Amino acid sequence: MADAIQTPVTIDVVSDVVCPWCFIGKSRLDKALALKPEIPVEVRFHPYFLNPWVPREGMERREYLTTKFGSPEGYGQIAQRVKAAAAAEGLLYDSDKMRRQPNTLDCHRLIRWAGEVGRSAAMKQRLMELYFSEGADLSDREVLVQAAADCGLGADDVRTRLAADADVDAVEAQAKAAQEAGINGVPFFIFGGSFAVSGAQAPELLAEAIERAAAQGNEQPQQA
Repeated sequence: MADAIQTPVTIDVVSDVVCPWCFIGKSRLDKALALKPEIPVEVRFHPYFLNPWVPREGMERREYLTTKFGSPEGYGQIAQRVKAAAAAEGLLYDSDKMRRQPNTLDCHRLIRWAGEVGRSAAMKQRLMELYFSEGADLSDREVLVQAAADCGLGADDVRTRLAADADVDAVEAQAKAAQEAGINGVPFFIFGGSFAVSGAQAPELLAEAIERAAAQGNEQPQQA
């Protein structure tokens, strides 16, 4: 066993920054990692478009809620459940602050670029905090540039890359691959390439998955 856990367990996380259960799921994964500090891991974030129909420039939040849930009020009960679940994780979910619903293509580009310097987890966390806790407009390019700077990326470089089509095709291809693999709900975790866990599961269950993946090594994914 000692030799088996020398190689980090890969944890592939398919999620979207505007998915509230992905916000909660990342917190639970972080807690699971803390439960298994002796097992080295490599967490890799993969894009998913929860609302691919939202235009690139984003849209007004009330219009989005009406389109998806029938009315803003129709989302009320869901929002309360999410708020309670987030609070139990020590997270702030404040849907009242949200005014714009973004298309998340550029957010996923940022996470990809942050991964080049080992900061993908920090970037993912910052974007979700901006959206869910602060009500920031993630379709605003300068908001994204500042988020990148907060995570140690160069603001001018990120601004230039956002203005171009850098990695648009790569992100879209990854998101398409997730759908073609049968992933139709997020968050979705693949541990050690050997098996998958769907949904924002409890930290203890995710910790067990980490331990199981460390014991089994890399195999073909199976649904757990």
